[in-house]
Amino acid sequence: MCGIAGFIDFTKKSSESNLREMIDSIPHRGPDDQGIKLILEQSSIIGLAHARLSIIDLSNGGHQPMQYKHLTIVFNGEIYNYLEIKKELEILGHIFITASDTEVILHAFYEWGKQCVEKFIGMFIYVIFDSKSKKITVTRDRAGVKPFYYFWNEEIFLFGSELKALITHPKFEKNINESIVSTYFDLGYIPAPYSIFKKTSKIEPGHHLELSTQTKKITYEKYWDAERFYKLPKSILNYSEAKEKLHKLLKSACDYRMVSDVPIGVFLSGGYDSTLVAAILQKSTSDKVKTFTIGFEEGNNEAPYAKETAKYLGTDHTEYTCTTKEAQEIIPTLPFFYDEPFADSSAIPTILVSKLAQKKVTVVLSADAGDEVFFGYTSYMIMNQYMKYINFIPSFLKPSISKIGLILSDFIPFLSFDKKHKIKSAFKSMQKDNIKQASNLFCFMNSLPEDFQNKLFLNKKKCTYSPYKINLQDFSVPLEVAQAIDYKSYLQNDILTKVDRATMSVSIEGREPLVDHRILEFAAQLPLEYKWDGKTSKKILKDIVHDYIPKEMMNRPKTGFSLPIYSWLRGDLSYLIDEYLSPKALEQSGLFNVPWVSQQVNLFKLNKLHYQPFIWKLLMFQMWYNKWMK
Repeated sequence: MCGIAGFIDFTKKSSESNLREMIDSIPHRGPDDQGIKLILEQSSIIGLAHARLSIIDLSNGGHQPMQYKHLTIVFNGEIYNYLEIKKELEILGHIFITASDTEVILHAFYEWGKQCVEKFIGMFIYVIFDSKSKKITVTRDRAGVKPFYYFWNEEIFLFGSELKALITHPKFEKNINESIVSTYFDLGYIPAPYSIFKKTSKIEPGHHLELSTQTKKITYEKYWDAERFYKLPKSILNYSEAKEKLHKLLKSACDYRMVSDVPIGVFLSGGYDSTLVAAILQKSTSDKVKTFTIGFEEGNNEAPYAKETAKYLGTDHTEYTCTTKEAQEIIPTLPFFYDEPFADSSAIPTILVSKLAQKKVTVVLSADAGDEVFFGYTSYMIMNQYMKYINFIPSFLKPSISKIGLILSDFIPFLSFDKKHKIKSAFKSMQKDNIKQASNLFCFMNSLPEDFQNKLFLNKKKCTYSPYKINLQDFSVPLEVAQAIDYKSYLQNDILTKVDRATMSVSIEGREPLVDHRILEFAAQLPLEYKWDGKTSKKILKDIVHDYIPKEMMNRPKTGFSLPIYSWLRGDLSYLIDEYLSPKALEQSGLFNVPWVSQQVNLFKLNKLHYQPFIWKLLMFQMWYNKWMK
């Protein structure tokens, strides 16, 4: 894993020092080597920069930018099946001079053009300049594991693995995209293709971007979409056949992610997903797999479960109990590493466990995507219950009941704020069409409560984009709409962003076997009852885990990374509230309805605020603003 940065400057005013400053801003992504290259064209000057974390081919052979004939590349990520592709290219007459996967991408692009991506299994973002066609091609992996930001104002195209690389360039424009701020407060993250700044975007997963240096025209093309596989006919495999095939795919995904010339480990929580990854790896090697877990003095603590699992599997286990002080000290660093407002508080333990792993390994496997792909979230079950209730109502009565229900739900005294919000969501989502109803319900359940939306901003500029907008045509199973939405929004923009920045903050590479596109393509076509039979979530995945470890050992409640953030903010960390959420601090951006927001802050201090996640979202926005906008 590495960091990339660069520019295509049609004014020809950018310099080598500008390029160095861009790549120097992200040294944590590549501490082992650095390279830059300036290419002078008739219409522009092109700058390509690379910071390397050496994983495959530790020699200078992996140095970037790398050139082959008229193609020059900078690349961040890994192509796990590069040796197979290399053999295919050698049969076609290609000769290689390094052992790196970067060279394989160059030759594959030369042979097959941008369609070469269809052969790749991996996580990647690569930028290739073709001096013959005068085009820059950027390609992002299918799941969106590797990040990519770009700024474009018709005169200069700036790009980088992290937003801070763009910000260092003197031509970058730091103007907040006010319409996306409301989306951030809904979701807790800023979804691709948007960023916090105007004229600045993220390439969406599974897409190519091409920029012609002759015409300045940008084209955007989708080459892969998870949604498509949910719409295909369901598999006719029986359960045991499906389980066997999935098991083989999981083994293949894990084996590929062991390709490395440096030590590898696994984040182990003791839950099903990480246990599966650790078990598959340990079964395939005589060496002890290194596993890592952190526990906490406060909050949920999975460390005892992980220790028990590691002992059973026979891994080389490292456990560390973090103090409250250590966890709290991470919070001020979040705006620097995440670049944009980002409100997933589990970034804190993810950074801490990355620090622990960094002492022993350079690559670590994480087990994200199990819930999204195999129907693991409680929200899916809640949504299913609401759908059942809604569907008891005759279609012709739904519009009237929806209106009445929205009014009456405010007057139910014994309901908690959260339950009231979910019931309102159910009433708002009522539709004659089950698929559209499912999409609406999932959207409303996961959005900021309506009164917060209406009162938070001075001038609310509604964003036309919604991460929940997917093409509902051809979906046959309503609940799979929620899965597709989560895969295309929450997984990509929250979970994978969190892990990438956390691991890179300490210069280790995070790998994600469960986001292997072959697993999603297969699982999406399985009948829903193979994943959820009405009682057991992630059924087929859990049954595979039980082949490695006794069911009795896994029979425990799901916990996850949960910290007592809100009690900290009323206690040891109350100074953060006073510093960043004071009326004076809130006024600086000019975005907020300060009297109303201050009222919510005061309610929080008294432990009377019903929707506490709002405070963490607000604090992360304010800390980001203080870091990057002052």
